[in-house]
Amino acid sequence: MINNQEEYSDPVSYDIENDAYTGELDLLTEWAIKQGGPIIDLACGTGRMTIPLAQKGFNLIGVDIHAGMLELAKKKADEANIQIVWLEQDCTELQIELKSPFIYMVGNSFQHFHSNEQQNLVLRSIHNHLEKDGIFIFGTRFPNADELLQPSTEEYWKTYTDTVENKKVDVYTISNYNPIEQIQHYTTIRKYLDEGNVVDQRKTNISLRYTYPKEMERLLSENGLDILHVYEDWKKTPLSKNSYEMIYVCRKE
Repeated sequence: MINNQEEYSDPVSYDIENDAYTGELDLLTEWAIKQGGPIIDLACGTGRMTIPLAQKGFNLIGVDIHAGMLELAKKKADEANIQIVWLEQDCTELQIELKSPFIYMVGNSFQHFHSNEQQNLVLRSIHNHLEKDGIFIFGTRFPNADELLQPSTEEYWKTYTDTVENKKVDVYTISNYNPIEQIQHYTTIRKYLDEGNVVDQRKTNISLRYTYPKEMERLLSENGLDILHVYEDWKKTPLSKNSYEMIYVCRKE
């Protein structure tokens, strides 16, 4: 599997850029109420969804392969006086001494598993750690033409404020899609601005696997997961040809 750790080498900056997004919370809460815990958050990062769900009173276990991300997640949870179990593990080789009624993976983390073998390994690992009739929810980007056929030139993506360095940051991406591997190779360029002038520039690389809906149906079925719902967003909008994301709600067979 291609090493995607570069994008997560600075957990504090990553958290500043991404922590404000909570779009998954309502749907996850709905299923957490139905299923109960302990709930497993796979590829939990800095606890963006782990901590808000724990604050609602649910029993959470956060799992990630990146020690630095987990260290920041633990610090945030401790500061909020929230009890969460944090585990540094590879999601394809989970070794958690319990089964869960509810496992989820957000942030399009499923796209980090690039090969068919890696996808099978992570889904089998999830199946092994789900209780009977347990629920697995995850999201992944929809492989539409706009997403895959982007020009391989620098394109503006978004702007955010780095509260540590007190600078506005313009984010640009360069993308190059390999249709044989179904992998999009991204370079992300963050330009730090001071009074409108670029004073620093940082680049990271990441590669993401795209999976088509029919391909996903077979993949989930072969790994013992029945699809209950497929949405185009976390508000439960039905999937369409113009979607940008696929949200799957699955049940262990």
